Amino acid sequence: MNATSAARSTPRWRLVTTSGEQAVVTTIGADLDVQHVERRALDAWWDDDPLTRWVWSDTTRWYPRALRAGAVLARCHDLRLAHAILRDSALVTDAAALRAATAWDVAVDEPATPAAPALFDLDGTARAGVPDDPDEALAEFRRQQRALRDGADPARLQLLIAAESAGALLATEMNTAGLPWDRRTHEAILEDVLGARPAPGELPARVRDLATAVRVALGDPAASLDSHPKLLRSLHRVGVRAESTSRWELAEYDHPAIGPLLAYKKLTRLMSANGWAWLDEWAADGRFRPVYVPGGVVTGRWASSGGGALQIPRQLRRAVRADPGWTLVVADVAQLEPRVLAAMASDESLASAARGRDLYEGIVASGVVQTRQEAKIAVLGAMYGATTGDSGRLVPALRRAYPRAMGLVDDAAATGERGGVVSTWLGRSSPPPSSSWREIQASAALPDATEADRVRARRSARDRGRFTRNFVVQGTAAEWAAAWLADLRGRLAALPEVDAADGAAASGPVFGRRAHLAFFLHDEIIVHTPAPHAEAVAEAVREAAANAARLLFGSFPIDFPLDLRIAVDAAKD
Repeated sequence: MNATSAARSTPRWRLVTTSGEQAVVTTIGADLDVQHVERRALDAWWDDDPLTRWVWSDTTRWYPRALRAGAVLARCHDLRLAHAILRDSALVTDAAALRAATAWDVAVDEPATPAAPALFDLDGTARAGVPDDPDEALAEFRRQQRALRDGADPARLQLLIAAESAGALLATEMNTAGLPWDRRTHEAILEDVLGARPAPGELPARVRDLATAVRVALGDPAASLDSHPKLLRSLHRVGVRAESTSRWELAEYDHPAIGPLLAYKKLTRLMSANGWAWLDEWAADGRFRPVYVPGGVVTGRWASSGGGALQIPRQLRRAVRADPGWTLVVADVAQLEPRVLAAMASDESLASAARGRDLYEGIVASGVVQTRQEAKIAVLGAMYGATTGDSGRLVPALRRAYPRAMGLVDDAAATGERGGVVSTWLGRSSPPPSSSWREIQASAALPDATEADRVRARRSARDRGRFTRNFVVQGTAAEWAAAWLADLRGRLAALPEVDAADGAAASGPVFGRRAHLAFFLHDEIIVHTPAPHAEAVAEAVREAAANAARLLFGSFPIDFPLDLRIAVDAAKD
């Protein structure tokens, strides 16, 4: 490759910030020097150079405007997301400058209602957030690049930040395109389960009938079923001495009120979380447009702000329905976290049990436990630190069969119990223990400490150990998923568009004519695609999963099999 072609293929950093009523686009060189500065209109600051990696304060501040104008940007570096990673990563050898830049310690400020205007405001008056002026943003970018350059493993952190930033682009795109949602199907489900839509302020017929049945069984026509303390008092009066109103505890009691009460709680939960009011607010135009928050969980998992994107009930999945002439490609990863654990620990025995089959069945076939259910209980117990019941009985067998994998999570737990910090595969580190945690441990070590002090310290240490035990696995699984999404996003963008007459207009001008990601939940994705492209999309989904495994774990022999189906709706059996 000659110098000219090398220059053409080198990604360019272009920082976009605001100054007054204009956008300032700053081109940054490899040595972090400013090469060019130009002012552009706030509604036209972008260009379609595929080699540009846009640098900005916060994807939610900048990308929606570009998308609304029809511009899909290939890559970005989200300063807010990167700051949170680098500030706390144990792979950053000197994070003092990043920690001192507290103006960047701001969580994403997303609206709780769909399409809120504040999401697109760029004038700085609608929301507080991270800095967005040229000098401060450039200074932060330089801090981050120096931290990466001088870190213990720059390649891993660079990959993590690239994947996290790609996820931020994708989160905005999925909000823009929306998840296809069929109102008639949703309404039919609600009527079948709850009864006809009630008048405002009233309950559906089935909910009302159940409430009456509970009150009759309690002998209290005025019993309050929606107030936790009042309901407990009513239950105590009839001999149900429950300490909470959780369905698990209530199910242990044999009383005529329990059956209808549990049914009432289930139906009111559906009505409040995904009833007619939800449908009117979140899916009025045939699309559910949740606000995703990449990295919103401390482990790096995504969260959501409003709409309940991460809690769609199984019974409503039939309402996730492709537009005419389009279809869905739905894929989820089987046993993602245990497979990630095998790869992290280089545990070839566990990887062999997982290869080409259900991991839990593979553990049974290896003679470690007797049944698939036992294998599942043991693996989940090992990853979440369960020490009692069936988990406590079965986990020792896993330790004997898979010492490397079990040793990794046991070591993570021990580190947490000592007050240490653990990290994911790519370098996201757990937060340090709180000052109150340290005070509890210190108090227990004093000469005059009581037995109660020591018990409390041991309990808090074990709690932290369970957190760090799971942190390394859940966080690395989130990294694999982020790499899967980023790779798939690029593959889908390369597929051809269909004619406008065959498009899905509700997905908007950018995504209405081509396959696009429409939903993501931890280990599951849904792609909305023109039906003729479904097989190509399915292959892209599989190839992206395989590539994510290679990207993170190299040649280690672990596979991530997908339960993939092509269907007009997202219903699960």
